Amino acid sequence: MNGTLYTIKAGIGFFTTIPVGIDVDGMQKLSLNAYFFPLIGAIIGLLVGCIGLVLSHLPSYLFSALLIFILYLVTGLNHLDGLMDFGDALLTHDTTEEKIRAMRDPSVGVGGIVFCMISILILFSGIITLQQNILFSILAAEICAKQSMLTAAMFGSSTYKGLGSIFIDNVTMRDFLIGLTFSMITCWLTLGMVGIIALFAAVSSALIVVSISNHNFGGVSGDSLGAINEIGRILALIVGGSAWTLL
Repeated sequence: MNGTLYTIKAGIGFFTTIPVGIDVDGMQKLSLNAYFFPLIGAIIGLLVGCIGLVLSHLPSYLFSALLIFILYLVTGLNHLDGLMDFGDALLTHDTTEEKIRAMRDPSVGVGGIVFCMISILILFSGIITLQQNILFSILAAEICAKQSMLTAAMFGSSTYKGLGSIFIDNVTMRDFLIGLTFSMITCWLTLGMVGIIALFAAVSSALIVVSISNHNFGGVSGDSLGAINEIGRILALIVGGSAWTLL
């Protein structure tokens, strides 16, 4: 298997539950070629969006609930778990060390539960509003989510050594710009100006979360990246849906 296909395979193995297999070498290869993040997002979005297209004839509430279930069935719960850990740590009123300890604690607190519930509710609402254009909307949203992660890895510094630091320490401006170029072209081709607005909303949210992480934790962690993925997806859907009504 050539290097490009090996990297894409590693990305699919890391970002989804699809059993393609992943190893340490694959993770390292992906971290050194992180510009593939948005491409992996496109693959995920195309798969979930096509399923959404099939389900789009269902009543809106059932449609949205089923599509969220399918989304997490395909992508797994790692990023959502990161959002919950991020929420727990953010709502800990203590020192930076205590906040990091709360983030790394395997148990889930009230902050994590609240963050999870709010994100699911907003995601549910966003998917309902885009039911008639679900394929391109999900495709663009997943690209935006992965470009958000790439942005945070580029402009953030790792809080501590871990899975997230592999990417945060290795992402370069080249990765960021290649990924951004791919994301802009793909979002434009799928949603036009709405896609560009959604993309820059997601990227902006990543920079905000990086700033929050720096202030509270002294840097960006793998859980921060997971939170950024979830927030980027939600913002892309919400902002994209809002833009449709204005343009």
